[in-house]
Amino acid sequence: MSALFSGLMVMLFAGNPQAASSPWAANEQGRVRLITGVDSVGDTGDLAAGLHFEMQPGWKIYWRSPGDAGYPPQVDWSGSNNVSAVEMAWPLPHRFELFGLQTFGYGDEVIFPLTVTLQNPGQATQLVGSVDYLTCSEICVPQSAVLDLTLPSGDGGEVLDNLLIKQYESQVPGSEADGLTLETLALAGTLNAPIIEATLRSDQPLERPDLLVEGPPGFFYGKPEVTLSDADRQALIKVTVGKGSLAEGVLDGKRLTLTVMDGDRGLERSWLARFGAGTEVSGVLAAPTTEFASFGLWTILGMALLGGLILNVMPCVLPVLSIKLLSVAKQSGRETRAVRMGFLASSAGIVTSFLLLAFLAIGLKQAGLAVGWGIQFQQPIFLAVMAFLLTLFACNLFGFFEIPLPSSMGKVAAGARHEGVVGHFMTGAFATLLATPCSAPFLGTAVGFALARGPAEILLIFAALGVGLALPYLLVAALPQLATRLPKPGPWMITLRRLLGFALAGTALWLLSVMAAQIDLYAAAVVGILLLLIGFVIWRSRAGRLRRGLALPSVAALALLVVMVSAMMPRPGGREAVAADDLWGDFKQVEIAELVADKKVVFVDVTADWCITCQVNKTLVLGRSPVLDALRAEGVVALQADWTNPDEKIAAFLESFGRYGIPFNVVYGPAAPQGIPLPELLTDDAVLEGLRQARGG
Repeated sequence: MSALFSGLMVMLFAGNPQAASSPWAANEQGRVRLITGVDSVGDTGDLAAGLHFEMQPGWKIYWRSPGDAGYPPQVDWSGSNNVSAVEMAWPLPHRFELFGLQTFGYGDEVIFPLTVTLQNPGQATQLVGSVDYLTCSEICVPQSAVLDLTLPSGDGGEVLDNLLIKQYESQVPGSEADGLTLETLALAGTLNAPIIEATLRSDQPLERPDLLVEGPPGFFYGKPEVTLSDADRQALIKVTVGKGSLAEGVLDGKRLTLTVMDGDRGLERSWLARFGAGTEVSGVLAAPTTEFASFGLWTILGMALLGGLILNVMPCVLPVLSIKLLSVAKQSGRETRAVRMGFLASSAGIVTSFLLLAFLAIGLKQAGLAVGWGIQFQQPIFLAVMAFLLTLFACNLFGFFEIPLPSSMGKVAAGARHEGVVGHFMTGAFATLLATPCSAPFLGTAVGFALARGPAEILLIFAALGVGLALPYLLVAALPQLATRLPKPGPWMITLRRLLGFALAGTALWLLSVMAAQIDLYAAAVVGILLLLIGFVIWRSRAGRLRRGLALPSVAALALLVVMVSAMMPRPGGREAVAADDLWGDFKQVEIAELVADKKVVFVDVTADWCITCQVNKTLVLGRSPVLDALRAEGVVALQADWTNPDEKIAAFLESFGRYGIPFNVVYGPAAPQGIPLPELLTDDAVLEGLRQARGG
């Protein structure tokens, strides 16, 4: 084809002088030379030239980013005269696949356009290039050549080869391409297994759309998955990203060069990879930044401390509050030193538990798994163990404990009978576990900042969260008289214990309802019956109607059955979004970008059965007027993302906003295609204002 094109040009421009060029440097695989578009050096400060390769059939050379193998042509211009710089452009390459390896390069013929900047315009110029390149077919052969082209001074008239150079200049991708638009970019997937998603729009049917990614060393990119739509005029292109041993950190925050192409059309874009969808503004794709992008570490530590403190008054801490109230009530009349040591031990239990959660998060991140605040409540075994421990706590508060439990279990379960430091420490640890299904103002920002950073930041921020949650305990430790001056224990203490026992029993029942949503109603019912049997065994032992030697083995056997039932029951394939008067659509079944393009306002509620703050938001704000009326209005689409069970798509969606916990609510619309995140604790004004801003009026 190129030979035919050249022949036609010769016929068309038969009167023009032939282009100045160097001699061909030939080998068995092909040949290479230098050409120029002029016959002499004119008065301009630069001249157009080209590095011209012709390859034998079946052989190829490589693009500037060769892919899984190979290396690109490299040229040393230091032997040139009257040349200050040479810039080489790279036409669109072809994708080659051999034995599963993806490489990029050129077969048959290619010209790399050169822009030669002269030291002294108008003077004779010698262009000397020492070229090293690799030719490959089934085998690869390194090649080298020294090319020498001299141009005299003159009027700089154009010659025939200038048309060839311009032909390949038109194939060099720029920021724009005729009829080709890169509409959106997104970094989806997870932090350690990201996926690049691009939406390409064309004014004519697309034939072979492709996306080439160039990034920092150590990252590699899979073959794109292309989905065509709109009569083949739109393409959704997805590229998986892998990480080798040389890669440093994660792809989020790294600068990438993206080349998107279809046939001879292509465009190139530099992009700072960030989780979340980007929108095109003035021809430049801008990725969103997370809400904590401008915060420093000290600011985040302050937020973590405040978020942990606020967590004490969130609705999910009802069972924790029960433990705290009982701890305070029991201190009346005790020595100041004993009170201080007890509350310091509880504080240490809280902070230690947060540090253990931090180490767990670090381990999950290193393994490439999803991390998040409260995700342990997605595991039925964890729910079963917590329900069992709550049953023991409740039985203790009801006064059933008379059996000789081992000291370690007794100190966890029988706070009234075992006042050792270990018991107080375990009380603090248990309080932390029960508080984690809840979020609070500032907590989401702090956790998101931590989990998007390295191990050191995770440890520091989780420690600050623990200190914040422990502040009430530390206050009593600093001022023991707050506890010692309470009324002495009496009948009021028995009434308080029983009320708190019912609160803990209610919490255990709530955990069973979450388990029913995760696995099966009948399995949760079986676990509930087993827990009732445990309470019955303990009560019978207390009443003297069961031999104490049989009580502990019976409780242990029933507890083992609780864990086995929760572990052996298979999970259903997925849960449908909980609908309220057909208001909520399923987040996983729609494309938000398409709804926004259709001028819709989209409200997304990420929730879970185990997230008590989510249920409070739903009851007090989302399920009542005026917010409910606004969500039902024409042009508004309400979507619910149910995270009761693990779900990679929802985890990636949260991660795209720098969030790792729920509740999370965000509003999209024509004026907010990237989304407007809302606070953890919703208010009518916050939701209505978000809807108004997203709508753009």
